[in-house]
Amino acid sequence: MATSTRRTARGQAAFRCAECGWQTAKWVGRCGECQAWGTVAEAGAVTARTTAAASVERPAVPIGEVDVSRAVARPTGVPEFDRVLGGGLVPGAVVLVAGEPGIGKSTLLLDVAGRAARSGEQGERRVLYVSGEESAAQVRSRAERIEAMARTLYLASETDLATLLGQVEQVRPELLVVDSVQTVSSGEVEGSAGNVAQVREVAASLIAVAKARGIAVLLVGHVTKDGSIAGPRVLEHLVDVVVQFEGDRHSRLRLVRAVKNRFGPTDEVGCFDLSDVGIVGLADPSGLFLSGRTAAVPGTCVTVTLEGRRPLVTEVQALVTKSTLATPRRATSGLDAARVNMVLAVLDKRAEAPIGGSDAYLSTVGGVRLTEPAADLAVTLALAGAITDRPLPPGTVAFGEVGLAGEVRPCTGAHRRLAEAARLGFTRAVVPPGVLGAGPVPPGIEVVEVGTVAEAVPRGLHSAPARA
Repeated sequence: MATSTRRTARGQAAFRCAECGWQTAKWVGRCGECQAWGTVAEAGAVTARTTAAASVERPAVPIGEVDVSRAVARPTGVPEFDRVLGGGLVPGAVVLVAGEPGIGKSTLLLDVAGRAARSGEQGERRVLYVSGEESAAQVRSRAERIEAMARTLYLASETDLATLLGQVEQVRPELLVVDSVQTVSSGEVEGSAGNVAQVREVAASLIAVAKARGIAVLLVGHVTKDGSIAGPRVLEHLVDVVVQFEGDRHSRLRLVRAVKNRFGPTDEVGCFDLSDVGIVGLADPSGLFLSGRTAAVPGTCVTVTLEGRRPLVTEVQALVTKSTLATPRRATSGLDAARVNMVLAVLDKRAEAPIGGSDAYLSTVGGVRLTEPAADLAVTLALAGAITDRPLPPGTVAFGEVGLAGEVRPCTGAHRRLAEAARLGFTRAVVPPGVLGAGPVPPGIEVVEVGTVAEAVPRGLHSAPARA
């Protein structure tokens, strides 16, 4: 009996995972390596392969003799983007910039391309911007609108990988921007652009060119509905830096954070203001997250959150009203709904707050999203002020994590938060215990340490006059 070409020596079919390359003798619905569903398909016979040793063109050298000048970052001309990258772009580095559609990825990278083209050591450096989604005329129109025009900025509209590599060969740029990796396809691989095999082949080819020629490459990556980067998971492992572009589409604020960075920290965040005339870096974005009113209003509390190593002053607003429904409504915007529900339960149980039959609405100012537990105390005081209809004393900030037992726990970077609050003119801070003994307090700010929620509510609201 003839043996099928898709059979192993033992007569079993061979299957391979399209995500990670894991192999198995029989088909399974879920990959045993990366745990992805529906990625295992028949891929031919599993045969043992060996590779013969080849001649070495670049022999290994002692680590002390390696030239580190090739790994020095070069600024792009956009300080907020350089902050996230760790000082700039390293020659040969491949950066993957991911974000939701319409959030401003192309605008940011076009601005980076224009500024990088004008910021070379001799005044100019070659930059190639390849768009697979727009024509060159459309890209130029945007470049004129955001003032990203440069003499050595080259534009091309290509979706074929071979043609794109030909453009790189002809232009010989120092920086290559590809928008986006999911729109480029290779004729050597079956399937349409954007599928797993195509994205893997395109990314591998661009990474090989970047390493061989010392070209810094910026790749735009699409995201799926759940926020993960589209394409194979191996794409994030291949590139040197993965940057996430975040923001509310109804707000002008955009945050750029590094998820992976081989050349710098992963706890830095860049802040940008996206408008009709382009995207501008915000060196001091704290003022965007405050309401700017002068009169004290019940149900509001200011907190200091840490985005990476950057402290941001943010306002939390709460509204508590009597519910007309059998099940009271709980709505949040910019806050973690699970943590808000936990704080409500702690207030009800530990501070005996009459919250059970009331609707509660909570929101942040400026479209910022608070996810760290240090915002719990500010949420607690905002809710307490809304329930009692009493505002906090003017110039008050609060930060600290709230536990289920009603305790207020310490949070990281307390003195950095206090310094930022004092810089912006705040005079009173409600904080977890232990802050006063951990280091000097910035002048001009009174620190009130609270150990429990039951203690935080009266001390946080003290000296605030009752509302008539």
